[in-house]
Amino acid sequence: MGYNKVLSDRIAKFFKERGVVFYEKKMFGGLCFMVDDKMCVGVNKEEIMLRIDPIIYEESLKRKGCKEMTFTGRPMKGYVFLTEEATGLDENLYSWLTLALEYNPKAKASKKKTSKK
Repeated sequence: MGYNKVLSDRIAKFFKERGVVFYEKKMFGGLCFMVDDKMCVGVNKEEIMLRIDPIIYEESLKRKGCKEMTFTGRPMKGYVFLTEEATGLDENLYSWLTLALEYNPKAKASKKKTSKK
């Protein structure tokens, strides 16, 4: 398994408790939580991948346990990785998940791939 099941269960619990409609999708070797057909949060191995407002990106990187997401080899502004230091306590995890949910309505959805027939 490419992701921490305990972390994914904690994220799902947060969304369910708040009545957030979401679905899970296996992506990037891990598990992503999709909200309004947009990647909101992901779990990859022992880290959480979070999509946040690019406006708060630099400030967020100063918080403990938050680091640049360099999934493609270079930083992706608006996406961060969170280590256990940032997510160990539910209140810390929930504050990060709230940031992702707040940004989700403003986030652009990925272009849908059209199949060639």
